[in-house]
Amino acid sequence: MNKLKSRKFWLSVAAFLASIGASIAGLTTDSKAITVAGVVCTMLSAAIYAAAEAYADGNRTPIDDPDRNKID
Repeated sequence: MNKLKSRKFWLSVAAFLASIGASIAGLTTDSKAITVAGVVCTMLSAAIYAAAEAYADGNRTPIDDPDRNKID
């Protein structure tokens, strides 16, 4: 549920949807350049989101860890 509150997540969703829109526009206008750009941007938006999450997780301090007080 925390992901739905993340600005990175919503920015990634917006970029993904815009890229899909560009791909569809390229297909309907028979513009291969726009279609390819839309597909590439779709993939890049997912990759950038994954990289941003990995960076944020890597820089998380032990105090930010919600399981730090959990006893196994």
